[in-house]
Amino acid sequence: VRSTMKEAGLDRHSKEEEDPITLRHSFAEKYDPVTGEEHHNRDEPVTHDDHHVGVLSEETRDALKPPLSQRRATWPTLLWSAMAALNSVNLGYDLGVSTNAGPLLMKDQDLSQCQLELFLGSLNFWSIWGALLSPIVTESYGRRNTFFVAALLFVVGVLAQSTAKSYAFLMLGRMVVGLAVGVGEAVDPMYIAEIAPPHLRGELVSWAEAGVSFGVVLGFASSFCFNMEDPTNWRNMIAIGAAMPIVMILLVKLRLMPESPRFLVQKGRSGEAREVLERIYPEPGVSERVIKEIEEALQLEEAASKAVGWEALLCQPSPATRRMLIVGCGLATIQQAVGIDSIMFYMMFVIQASGIRSDTGQAVALITLGTVKLIFVFVGAKLLDKWGRRPMLFMSLLGLAASLVVVSATIDGDSPLAKMVLIGSLATYLAFFSSGLGPGNWVVISEVFALSIRAKAMSIAILPNRITATIMASSFLSVAKALTWPGFFMLLCGICLGSCLFLYVYLPETAGKSLEEMAAYFAEITGDRSILDVEEKLHGGGGDLELNKIDQREVSTEMSSDQKGFNVANGALS
Repeated sequence: VRSTMKEAGLDRHSKEEEDPITLRHSFAEKYDPVTGEEHHNRDEPVTHDDHHVGVLSEETRDALKPPLSQRRATWPTLLWSAMAALNSVNLGYDLGVSTNAGPLLMKDQDLSQCQLELFLGSLNFWSIWGALLSPIVTESYGRRNTFFVAALLFVVGVLAQSTAKSYAFLMLGRMVVGLAVGVGEAVDPMYIAEIAPPHLRGELVSWAEAGVSFGVVLGFASSFCFNMEDPTNWRNMIAIGAAMPIVMILLVKLRLMPESPRFLVQKGRSGEAREVLERIYPEPGVSERVIKEIEEALQLEEAASKAVGWEALLCQPSPATRRMLIVGCGLATIQQAVGIDSIMFYMMFVIQASGIRSDTGQAVALITLGTVKLIFVFVGAKLLDKWGRRPMLFMSLLGLAASLVVVSATIDGDSPLAKMVLIGSLATYLAFFSSGLGPGNWVVISEVFALSIRAKAMSIAILPNRITATIMASSFLSVAKALTWPGFFMLLCGICLGSCLFLYVYLPETAGKSLEEMAAYFAEITGDRSILDVEEKLHGGGGDLELNKIDQREVSTEMSSDQKGFNVANGALS
């Protein structure tokens, strides 16, 4: 670069110009750093002389290109990420349409309150079994075929629900949709994480979470497309949900989506992986380096999975491991105990209870709430890293509690002002959840568990999360009837405040901490060094893990793409 600048007449031999960064900036003023073409004043004619021709050599252009960590995503990367996010839109639509279809279904099929609760709440129960099935499908048949399986189950389940003539057949269709949610909820962020360059992974994976929220908005908007006075229109609302999975099936079968490079390397198909990676990383030699990094990551994950067995984790956990499980499972339970899933399922009932009777008013309220949730998904993703995990979680829970107090105070109000305040407080409830507890929950849980137990511990943590969601969604109307609406929302407020106390006592700050540092923290507060011994063996027994001096290893701190997808999917689903 110095030599080329000197030839171009930009080297003025000043002290300031000797600085490499300053040289680079001065050079960039004269030449485009990517194309290497010379910049010209638009008012002056373009001329060339014998001293320089205005176009740099290929070597110089490569030297002046921004580093990989600053490159933009290629268009295939963006296109494939958008295709994967379509699956999340489908998941979100099913969640959103339930709040519109629920009251109509109850009226048309003459369902009892308990039957409707079981119908809506069973989705979370069956998603547990789908989630257990998902790793088998993704690891055996690939990410792309998992999209196909999830989409096919969605089509079958949606059509079964929309054509059901009996409650039993309706529940059968709901079971199939629940399995589809469990299978599909992790595959799209997992797929995006595996095709995205590391410096763009967080941004692109957030498309999956945004896709769920966008799908919720579409589901809420279904009330605009159908006559809400006709109780049979619940069938049409649900049936439309088959459109997006059909598109997903076509994308897979037409091979418009490639298989994940990680899966291809894992199965020994490095040649195919290289072809995909070359479209993600067009620079020469980068794809080979990425393949090597994937192979090393796979070896580390295999060693981690064998470090601690299920028996040691469930039956005889060490004090440090037990403390990690308390924090992780407690936080997973809190995410659903604050009522987010149940409020989303029964939002129409809450709006009707507030006294908003017109179809247009209800639809506008729903779409407004869904849009607020969508916007604050992006806000939370940025603030979690900037402000830290603990402050954001406390702010989220206290904001939820304050919002629920206002909902409780205004839900029985008859004045237009009371209705406006109610909708505003519901919006702040969704905003505080989406900016803290929603995206932050699974991020923090993944950072709490040591590498040697993380995969198994995350599988344990999802169980109380989904079980709590099932209980909350299956008892929402019954508890609200027993406590009255104001009493019910005050109960949720109490849960939020109790959750704050739990996190204040048990949750450490995890932002900026490596997994080794977190293991050392739990070892220190429990007086149990066994977890550090396991981590040392996992890293080769080099004695790198010390309580006061911890090596910051990028490879050990980096989550597997499977786990990243798992984390985002669970936050997005909520």
